[in-house]
Amino acid sequence: MTKQELLDQIKVSMKAHDKVRTSILRQVNQAIKQIEVDQRREVTEADITAAIKKLQKVTDEELDGLRKAGAASHAERISALSSQAQTLASLLPHQVSGADLEALADQLLQQLGATTKRDMGKVMGALNKATNGNFDKPAAAAYLGRKLS
Repeated sequence: MTKQELLDQIKVSMKAHDKVRTSILRQVNQAIKQIEVDQRREVTEADITAAIKKLQKVTDEELDGLRKAGAASHAERISALSSQAQTLASLLPHQVSGADLEALADQLLQQLGATTKRDMGKVMGALNKATNGNFDKPAAAAYLGRKLS
């Protein structure tokens, strides 16, 4: 997602009177504005994705904490955070998983010549680089664990 796409989505959500989505998009926009001011540079798509992931992590942590504390007294906040988490997940790029992930992992195993579990870090790093971190990490680790002896 580019900065212009983000601004366009903010406008669309404002016109649709979707307060939750507008709020989340504005938080992302504020985070990228902070990058522009602090680092005095234009933001990239990677910066925007990182800002979304950071917000998603904070939301998930708060949601887990509230669920552990007791759902009865925090039901309204849990509902709002769940909605926010779903919206943030929809903003992230497509996660590589399933057969596509296995095919990419097999290709990287061949390229790197990985044969032992010691090579797993190299393959995971290559997967991270190839997908910009947008892959199902636990599934990849389990698949590679089965493939490498």
